[in-house]
Amino acid sequence: MPVVQPRVSIVIPVRNEARNLEVVLPRLPAAHQVVLVDGHSVDGSVEVARRCLPGIETVDQTRMGKGNALACGFARVTGDIVIMFDADGSADPGEIPRFVAALTDGADFAKGSRFRPGGGSEDITALRRAGNAALNMVTNRLMRTRFTDLCYGYNAFWTRILPVLDLPAVDRPDRQWGDGFEVETLINCRIAAAGLRIAEVPSFERDRIHGESNLDTFRDGMRVLRTILAEHRRSKRTTPAAMRARAELEAVTE
Repeated sequence: MPVVQPRVSIVIPVRNEARNLEVVLPRLPAAHQVVLVDGHSVDGSVEVARRCLPGIETVDQTRMGKGNALACGFARVTGDIVIMFDADGSADPGEIPRFVAALTDGADFAKGSRFRPGGGSEDITALRRAGNAALNMVTNRLMRTRFTDLCYGYNAFWTRILPVLDLPAVDRPDRQWGDGFEVETLINCRIAAAGLRIAEVPSFERDRIHGESNLDTFRDGMRVLRTILAEHRRSKRTTPAAMRARAELEAVTE
């Protein structure tokens, strides 16, 4: 029988990244779907995206923050695999097949790592590296994981595990926990708490092409620490939503 290739959906959160999109979008590999989630850009990011990649799907995020943008993008996904991809040029599109291979080889979640052999970074500072190591240590101890790069957003997963993530509903008007940069740590912790299979994928982080990052080392580091502690507490109790999500996933994979 012929091997059926999974359909890949690439979700790209964007806020004023028009100049970077001109470089990044033409380099994406062929995919079932590319979803650009616009965070109220004022530089013509959406228009540039449509010009550079005809057929791209665009959606406006409903609140503020990267977490809400990702949730809005996930809600539009129609493929079998979701790729979380940044628009600033730091993620290498050529690595996407590596993430897909990790999933088709049996993982539920493919976690990018700059600290696996073959990975690396042009962007991370000594301070951020030390902070990342400390946060890894806390997470691995509390969540019983073996992450080498907790604070890295280049990840992929099977669409079927979306209910396990239990992200905030996108149609609520008020800001929700998980709407900000903490979303990546939140996802990592919930994947681990659900006992899903995680494979780390070596990844090389490049410098942002244009513009400046919105990341604040101390502020966002404290937010990540709060997320780890909150998710550890959450993992100690089994919520009805978590029970339903786990049961549905087991039914699908049987």
